[in-house]
Amino acid sequence: MAIEQEKEAKFCLKNTHAILQKSRRLVIFGAQFFSVLETIVTILGLSQKTQTKVSALPRLPILSGFGGTDTPVCLCKNYFCESPKFIFSTINEVSLMCGIVGYIGSKNATPIILAGLKRLEYRGYDSAGIALANGTNGSAHMDIAKKAGKVTELEKVVKQLQLRGSLGIGHTRWATHGAPNDVNAHPHTDTDNTIALVHNGIIENYSAIKQRLQKQGYVFRSETDTEVLTMFIHSLYQKTKDLTEAVRLALCEVEGTFGIAVVSTLEPDKLIGARRGSPLLVGIGENENFLASDASAIIQHTRHVIYLQEDEMVILTREGYSTKTIDNETTDSIIHEVEFDLESIEKGGFDHFMLKEIHEQPRTFKDCFRGRLLPNDGMVRLGGLTPVLDKLRRAQRIIFTACGTSWHSALVGEYMIEQLAGIPVEVEYASEFRYRNPVITPDDVVIAISQSGETADTLGAIREARLKGATVIGLVNVVGSSIARETDAGIYLHAGPEIGVASTKAFTSQLAAIMLVALYLGRTRRLSQSDGMELAQAIERVPEQIQYILDRAETIKKIALEYTDAKNFLYLGRGSNFPVALEGALKLKEISYIHAEGYPAAEMKHGPIALIDENMPVVCLATQDEIYDKVLSNIQEVRARNGRIIAIANEGDSRIAEFAEHVIYIPNTHPMLTPVLSVIPLQLLAYYIAVERGCNVDMPRNLAKSVTVE
Repeated sequence: MAIEQEKEAKFCLKNTHAILQKSRRLVIFGAQFFSVLETIVTILGLSQKTQTKVSALPRLPILSGFGGTDTPVCLCKNYFCESPKFIFSTINEVSLMCGIVGYIGSKNATPIILAGLKRLEYRGYDSAGIALANGTNGSAHMDIAKKAGKVTELEKVVKQLQLRGSLGIGHTRWATHGAPNDVNAHPHTDTDNTIALVHNGIIENYSAIKQRLQKQGYVFRSETDTEVLTMFIHSLYQKTKDLTEAVRLALCEVEGTFGIAVVSTLEPDKLIGARRGSPLLVGIGENENFLASDASAIIQHTRHVIYLQEDEMVILTREGYSTKTIDNETTDSIIHEVEFDLESIEKGGFDHFMLKEIHEQPRTFKDCFRGRLLPNDGMVRLGGLTPVLDKLRRAQRIIFTACGTSWHSALVGEYMIEQLAGIPVEVEYASEFRYRNPVITPDDVVIAISQSGETADTLGAIREARLKGATVIGLVNVVGSSIARETDAGIYLHAGPEIGVASTKAFTSQLAAIMLVALYLGRTRRLSQSDGMELAQAIERVPEQIQYILDRAETIKKIALEYTDAKNFLYLGRGSNFPVALEGALKLKEISYIHAEGYPAAEMKHGPIALIDENMPVVCLATQDEIYDKVLSNIQEVRARNGRIIAIANEGDSRIAEFAEHVIYIPNTHPMLTPVLSVIPLQLLAYYIAVERGCNVDMPRNLAKSVTVE
């Protein structure tokens, strides 16, 4: 073993037992770390249990941007690291994505923070709060307002208290530890009311820390793990007399996930943020700076942002910022420019964000293939996949992993890739994938799909895939998200911010991205140029065909109004329309609270047919393809049992009206592209039914936009 390697490896193994007990990160050096590690483990005489834990550590990247646009700062085994040091990301789960907004500058922070919190409401929450550190050293005081319920309730309290200040933090909380009430709402403060903290995430060892603090005399007012972290920072400040150092030391000891913002009357010229597993970004302004869990909260004030990396913290002042790891090592941060604008996160004259996003789909679908589709060549250009194109071409099997709507898009992808490229494809629920010890080989390519790029189950699945040696590709919408960083390569959807909790435009953009991958694989495997050109040119026409359907939305609305009192719905489809049936049923469940199920049409007679009567609306996807006649037979079975049929059919179909009570026509397209068009009427059907029932379409009960807890 080289002397330098030995030194580096011994350094990284300092306090190995403690690091492994925390099960969160391992600082490592050298391109051949794991072979070195095995030797050093033996030299140091570590226990077999510890050796087993070392072997089980995931080989994960921290930052490797899609398409080589970001410097590969941190990579996994078998990759050269530009910096000699890189860090393995947490193997704990990330937490539910609540909302964080922070401000330091010369303006009144109150309206800035409240407006930011309102833009984060779509993510789901049950309480909100704000803290302002006012004054100067020696005379500063902390003003707190927090309230269960919506931000509008918080605004009333803030107005009554007339809160003002130029340094502050705000939060929207989804309860994890403790009920959603005023006491448990964030921000939380220490006993002396000198430090305020907001937190997204879960501190897993909070109970042990709490017991230690109680022995020191600390008294807790809430049931939250966040208050424990606040008190812990306060206890460390008593020793260090330095807020940054107190925060850093606390984060070195906590286990779990966090995105935090901290202010203090003890140092009222400083705003501190840090993250592990929960997104947090910095907004750079002129003589003012921002913190937020989502760029939409601060886009009104700045487009220049820094995405904090795992175990990185930022210290903001009015004049500037500095970043470092929680291990106290200075980091270099890349400033990105946010592409979307304020208008894209406003309703733009629509009654709901969901309706706006449904109507944005002609543009967002096109934005996904813009610059990537080569219709005259029947080919695609996928710059984001450049690092893995050889592995993708040689893949013996492709495994999609996703959750919810993204899982449905993956099912469509299974049909596309198998038919166009002849590659075996499997589709896995990310939430189940790693718990069944999946059989994965280095010849497999795993494609992870997530709108937010932060879905905890999907992150867990890609980590399992990487551990087993697979190449992992990400299809995500949010630039700089965790999945974008932790995959080998990927494709950004370019759908823009999706505010409605029930995904619409992200789904069709996912289909667009999957189509590009399928076309690429088909052309490199067995698809002729002429067939590739036919498909590529059909993809080009899809945006105007979506618009054609949207222009006839009133027809769908009239149909929807007949079914607002229905208790159950059944959605039937065959082939690639089966996933669309699942997606249609999910949309209806999510926003109208009507029970709905999607089934393969042929499976209806194996059970669900027992449910059909005159009170059961049945949505049948009956587009004209090679199994059209079989779908008609299924429709006749429903009709014979008095089921009420809503059919999605191709224009020019003269037969379907004989069997269906209602027919919604969509334009004719390439058979591979039918799911993109057939899902649009189902989105509108669910939307209009939900609105008529008086449901909160954009923020359905019990749902959050990004499900980032397991």
